[in-house]
Amino acid sequence: MIVITEAGIPQSILDALREHLEERGVRTHVSRGTDRVVVGCIGDTSQLDAGAVSRWPGVASVVPVRTPYRLASREFRAAPTLVPLGDAAGTTLGEQRIVVAAGPCSVENAAMLLETAHGVREHGAAMLRGGAFKPRTSPWAFQGLGVQGLALLADARAATGLPVVTEVMDPRHVDLVAEHADMLQIGARNMQNYPLLAEVGRVRRPILLKRGLSATITELLLAAEHIMARGNELVVLCERGIRTYETATRNTLDVAAIPVLKRETHLPVIVDPSHAGGRADLVAPLAFAAIAAGADGLIIEVHPRPGEALSDGDQSLTLDAFGALMRSLAGFAEAAGRTLVPANRTTRVA
Repeated sequence: MIVITEAGIPQSILDALREHLEERGVRTHVSRGTDRVVVGCIGDTSQLDAGAVSRWPGVASVVPVRTPYRLASREFRAAPTLVPLGDAAGTTLGEQRIVVAAGPCSVENAAMLLETAHGVREHGAAMLRGGAFKPRTSPWAFQGLGVQGLALLADARAATGLPVVTEVMDPRHVDLVAEHADMLQIGARNMQNYPLLAEVGRVRRPILLKRGLSATITELLLAAEHIMARGNELVVLCERGIRTYETATRNTLDVAAIPVLKRETHLPVIVDPSHAGGRADLVAPLAFAAIAAGADGLIIEVHPRPGEALSDGDQSLTLDAFGALMRSLAGFAEAAGRTLVPANRTTRVA
């Protein structure tokens, strides 16, 4: 249930309304607009009398929530959520400006990471991506540098001014990763790892939530709901392709999911064309399609020498190829009524 107030409701009336609702077993969440207040009722609303609530002074209307996800729904919040990247310029994700995060699949060593970070920054990336902890299908594949990789990412951030997004896989590592990164990524394999979702829900860092390999859109939004219900509303959704019968690509990019998510939720939506296609030559066309469909940003794998990459070299762009993509992307952004976020050129001091 969502309660929409009249314009200019006194704070004392609003407080009394929330107390009345919470006495009946629900938790209330307030979202303030320009002149009205929206009070979301979270939990079992069976004990609430919608008619009685609608007659409260200062209440304009009571709207039932038609979706299983509440905090993430457009009904709960019509205005888009703006997620700060953590850079010196105060860039946010979810506006008309498109944000591009780029970097290697895995943090391999300091020299490679710094070369990549400086390169993607010069070509217009607004955020550095890189995996310190890697969920690999084979136990014999490179698993990442772990804590050492986090330190290298922090060094790259200090050297370039680019905020960092990296994956967290274990609830026990959430605080550690949050100390080094500006945004925490929940990978596709962990989209429904509920203890992990609960842990990232309590930290004050934006969360990049990737869609599971076979997850529905509703399941993705309910995973976001788990994070938001713990108090962290800074969630970015990522469409990265789903598993289908098709074998020509690594995954199947669900382009239709982008406008559906933009309709259903106020959360920003970005796309990972690298994991969707699984081939470097597919990254650009899938990125163009994503922007045309309404995505707020992209996350792209880039490596200075993909043939030497310890993971996902086949889908990684070279720095030159990334530069060409960014130059072409500007035209697609303009056609979609958007602009690209320029890279932060101010070196950040750690």
